[in-house]
Amino acid sequence: MFRIALMLGLLSLVGPFAIDMYLPALPTIATDLTASEAQIQFSLTAYFIAYGVAQIFYGPLADQTGRKLPILLGASIFLAGAVGATFSQSAAALTMWRAVQGFGGAAMMVMPRAIVRDLYRGPEATKLMSLVMLVISVSPMLAPLAGSAVIAVSGWRVVFAFMAALAVITVCVTLFLLPETLPPERRTPVNLRRLFRTAGSLLSDGTFMGLTFIGGFGMASFFVFIASASFVYIDQFGMDSTQFSLAFALNALGFFGATQFAGPMAGRVGVTRVVRTGVGMFFCSTALLLVLALAGLAPLPVIMAGLFCSNAGLGLVIPTTAVLALEPHGDKAGLASSMGGTLQMMTGGVMIALSGLFFDGTALPMIGAIFFCAMVAMGLTLTFVQREATAPAV
Repeated sequence: MFRIALMLGLLSLVGPFAIDMYLPALPTIATDLTASEAQIQFSLTAYFIAYGVAQIFYGPLADQTGRKLPILLGASIFLAGAVGATFSQSAAALTMWRAVQGFGGAAMMVMPRAIVRDLYRGPEATKLMSLVMLVISVSPMLAPLAGSAVIAVSGWRVVFAFMAALAVITVCVTLFLLPETLPPERRTPVNLRRLFRTAGSLLSDGTFMGLTFIGGFGMASFFVFIASASFVYIDQFGMDSTQFSLAFALNALGFFGATQFAGPMAGRVGVTRVVRTGVGMFFCSTALLLVLALAGLAPLPVIMAGLFCSNAGLGLVIPTTAVLALEPHGDKAGLASSMGGTLQMMTGGVMIALSGLFFDGTALPMIGAIFFCAMVAMGLTLTFVQREATAPAV
């Protein structure tokens, strides 16, 4: 299991690395391209929306051709976007090429989840998903530091050249190391009528949609943090890019540390209870942080501690909601995975855009947007994740 988790983690790493590595450079990019904070944040929004929309394309393709071809196609598109971003001369051009990157990077998000569903179910799937998350944890801990080092030596454009190199590595891993987990006899040709019928059945499945948006608003809160944190930490609190990278890594550590408890907890108490526990942590910690911020009692250490706790809750929520949402849909795991990813990433992109309307470079609007995500996730959990729901058998 560890070998496949390592490969899936490396593939999944490309998308987060493409986000985290250039975060320390956002203020510098804004200055260099003579753009506002909102314009540079929109390059993140474009990435997330394209990343989300594209997943609906890769899922059916994977169900027809297997899991490897979509990864190779996505990595090639991501490579083209990275090269274009390297030579961007305006905020608009950067936003366009970031959207191309997002469209390609989506394949590396959809395929690992579908591969997990091909191989395992229930607590075993949660364990594999948690191992994948452990590999992905390298990104928020090392990517900003790597980005800071590259920026200090060579400037922000080389960050995107590094992303292009990651795309090449992805192609090599897929071609030579990754096994095909969907044999030809289990593949389903794309039939538009059946595709729309299947998509309609998923969209009308309250449990699938509820679980998808619980994870989606959890992810959206982290996306809001990603889009705002460099401006808050660097401009409001006076950190340099390296200090920001370390602070960002500490906050992200809460998320990825908690993912490693998700699998064992699911085996002991059931996946459903893990979801409810994680959302409860997420909601309570962000509510407390917002109250402190409104009272003027939220210096940087308090903000970091509050976000650490809320991200720990998300570490229990994200892998378990993905497993529960896909559990009844093994015959259409590719489409279900891609639809879930599309809805979640678009939720994140929309939340970045909405929070950007109120963002003033300080922490309070960021915390308020994160609390809004937690509040919606809590409401969805109380509605769709009932205590008496049957957990997968251990």
